[in-house]
Amino acid sequence: MKAIRRFSVRPVLPESLLPLQELALNLRWSWHPETRELLRSVDPEGWAAAGGDPVRMLSTVSASRLAELAADRGFLRRLGVAAEELRDYLTDDRWYQQEGVELPRGIAYFSPEFGITAALPQYSGGLGILAGDHLKAASDLGVPLIGVGLLYRHGYFRQTLSADGWQQEHYPVLDPHAMPLTLLTEEDGTPVRVALTLPGGRALGAQIWQARVGRVPLLLLDSSLAENDPAERDVTDRLYGGGSEHRLLQEMLLGIGGVRALRAYCRITGHPEPEVFHMNEGHAGFLGAERIRELGEERGLDFDAALRAVRAGTVFTTHTPVPAGIDRFPEELVARHFGPDAELASLDRDRLLELGREPEGTAAPGGQPTAEGQPSPFNMAVLGLRTAQRCNGVSTLHGTVSREMFSGLWPGFDSSEVPIGSITNGVHAPTWTDDAMRDVRAGDMSDADLWQLRREMRERLIQEVRERLRTSWRQRGAARAELGWIDEVLDPDVLTLGFARRVPSYKRLTLMLNDRERMKRLLTHPERPVQIIVAGKAHPADEGGKRLIQELVKFADDPRLRTRIVFLPDYGMAMAGFLYSGCDVWLNNPIRPLEACGTSGMKAALNGCLNLSVRDGWWDEWADQDFGWEIPTADGMAADDPQWRDAVEAAALYGLIEEQVAPCFYDRGGNGGPPVRWMEMVRATIDRLGPKVLAERMVREYVGELYSPAARAHRELDADAARELAAYVERVRREWPGVSVDHVDSGEEPPVLGGVVPLRVRVALGGLDPDAVQVQAVTGRVDENDTLADPRVVPLKPLGGADLEGRWTYEGELTLDRSGPFGYTVRILPAHPMLASHAELGLVALPSMEVEQVPEHEAGVLLR
Repeated sequence: MKAIRRFSVRPVLPESLLPLQELALNLRWSWHPETRELLRSVDPEGWAAAGGDPVRMLSTVSASRLAELAADRGFLRRLGVAAEELRDYLTDDRWYQQEGVELPRGIAYFSPEFGITAALPQYSGGLGILAGDHLKAASDLGVPLIGVGLLYRHGYFRQTLSADGWQQEHYPVLDPHAMPLTLLTEEDGTPVRVALTLPGGRALGAQIWQARVGRVPLLLLDSSLAENDPAERDVTDRLYGGGSEHRLLQEMLLGIGGVRALRAYCRITGHPEPEVFHMNEGHAGFLGAERIRELGEERGLDFDAALRAVRAGTVFTTHTPVPAGIDRFPEELVARHFGPDAELASLDRDRLLELGREPEGTAAPGGQPTAEGQPSPFNMAVLGLRTAQRCNGVSTLHGTVSREMFSGLWPGFDSSEVPIGSITNGVHAPTWTDDAMRDVRAGDMSDADLWQLRREMRERLIQEVRERLRTSWRQRGAARAELGWIDEVLDPDVLTLGFARRVPSYKRLTLMLNDRERMKRLLTHPERPVQIIVAGKAHPADEGGKRLIQELVKFADDPRLRTRIVFLPDYGMAMAGFLYSGCDVWLNNPIRPLEACGTSGMKAALNGCLNLSVRDGWWDEWADQDFGWEIPTADGMAADDPQWRDAVEAAALYGLIEEQVAPCFYDRGGNGGPPVRWMEMVRATIDRLGPKVLAERMVREYVGELYSPAARAHRELDADAARELAAYVERVRREWPGVSVDHVDSGEEPPVLGGVVPLRVRVALGGLDPDAVQVQAVTGRVDENDTLADPRVVPLKPLGGADLEGRWTYEGELTLDRSGPFGYTVRILPAHPMLASHAELGLVALPSMEVEQVPEHEAGVLLR
């Protein structure tokens, strides 16, 4: 019989053991080995059965065992020390408190997913793992951050394989009461609720679960409430599930409901109200609209002034150059959910829709240009960019790609000036460094000892692989008697490559199979064999990704190869830890430049694993011959013939493994000892690359480059300043059609190296004053198309007042510090102290072609 209702019973702990609850409910145990070992010792068998989840373990531990522990003075002493150490961690000053400068009093970090630990399965891949590492590093540094997300009652999905290797999705029901969560309640114990108004007068209510990530609270909104209608109850059913309206409601709940949950949390706990709001991708974009509503209703600001105030304190991080990674909704669907009979009724709906509308006449960010006559879709990334004053990509290369991708929002500016910067992702070392490697510095161990440690980690990985493979084959229908061969799968003395990630087409799961005969020779080489462990999930709606998995699985099922290549289903955080620590080489072969950052290779590097990767994402900026190998790319062939590109890059991959990677690993010298060059690379990876890839470095950069400037702008832009800035922006936009560069004069003398070119420029400013604009000369080397390379900006100064025609004269000098082709142009930009960049408003006036018809050494033409 099936139960009609399911619930979890939490144990009643003896008073002396109550600190166990405190330790289990703070997720710091997931990255603190001493706490984890103490919790495991409560019931080692129960710990293993619970998958290392202390809350689940405590719910099953026997009363007799609890009584035994309560009488164990040694255990109680260890428990007391651990609890006191946690309290010190939560209250002592850390890096942030010791900085001695004015920093944000609070930061809200919104993300659709968070990968903290396998015990809280609220993530699908890199975006969520990055968010989890961001929270953990913020906690370790003492950054006053609050995370905001959704609680998915079915998580993402659990993956198994059918008999023929097809991905199967399963959605187990998650019970929040059985996870490290507590409900946010009022002082009288009543659960806090937030609600959205839906069309037709219906309501979407949500309760708020709290997770403690060290010092950082994480608020997760949950719509599974009895008072909701069934459709609304299921809004937070699955991560990235459902159709357009389902996803829209999820993102409204995350952005709008998340702000309301945050306000309730701060009211109840006394936590300072955040000064900075950080959107981790566009899924939380509606938070800006909710804050515009707040400022309108609470401070009397109109839409424009409220928008300026919201932008000042908002940070937006884009994570993908892939169209499928950006949510776009039909505008009529968004319009139906906002307005007089729906949500944010006090806002001008047309103005709200404008914030997410893709720019006309340009390729749509995240997709193809909208067909003529068709309404533009509502783009969540565009919404994020228009409601945040500070924006960034997640690696240097991704910053460049993002500036090009979204340049249509800033017409008239070269992509290099688009105001999107970059902060390269990092990973949380205490989470991803194997316990055996934590105290290892390359110089503290002999080559022989370090080589032996790496072998032991490889051997432990292989045992884990065999257990998981046996489970997978049983799920696929194999009889236990058929599976004796699994005991021979993989070899602890063979070079082991790892490839594990989500399975969209651009990550090219099956590039390694491009030439199957060559791959077979690599796997079965008599002296230098290779073995490969592969894992990954395709999105449930991605039939192409599922076919790639099936193709790989069928190859790995070959009885001649299955002891050398395996596919492990249900890739997640628990499996990832074994892979990162046990593999020798981490493989990454995306289509450049579609990998925004890609942090799995960073986690592997922390464990002494070398990288074998296309120069994309983080590897593009930190690749080094001491850290691994670069797979050459055929970028120019990508658009015209992707099959040819794949063949070229796969051949390069095979060649690297055959000629460099495997020989380096197996070169044991005459005495059969550790491979000398390989160990040099392992040491360099640990000592030199390791410090670069840390999430602590990443969070420090966010604090210094984005959070602190945003907090200062937030403080300076009070209601009056916001109104003044909005009035300035409206005036500039109204008058800009009358702004122009009318004449440029650079004198008569031919330019020479070391000399100067005097500039005199006559401009029309419409109805604007000179203090509302900046007139600049932009100068630098030029290419054969007269395009300025590495341009340098020279501000020009007004000379006197306006002439009888209302024109203004500006002047300045260009220093000729480089020989060769040289050029300049002149432009006019808006200027205001509260603008974060001169491109922020997307307005620029450039010389017309008529102005450029002047002698060769004058404006806009080469100076040779």
